[in-house]
Amino acid sequence: MTDEEILSRLRIILHDTFEIEPERVTPEAHLFEELDLDSIDAVDLAIQLQRMTGKRIKSEDFKNVRTVSDVVASVHMLLKD
Repeated sequence: MTDEEILSRLRIILHDTFEIEPERVTPEAHLFEELDLDSIDAVDLAIQLQRMTGKRIKSEDFKNVRTVSDVVASVHMLLKD
């Protein structure tokens, strides 16, 4: 899966789950400051990513995720395993 494919799926997830407009979801966008997610939303996002990849996300791996680009990198790591 390419970065663009992951980003595209992430835009859909963020729109469907949190009603965030897809054009706001850029690699540089900060999840908490720019997209207004909170810690509970981050848990919901992790669950959605688990569904997308079929792999479990370790909470310690997701703790340092701050931007959309970080999420894309996390998905790549999940798909590698």
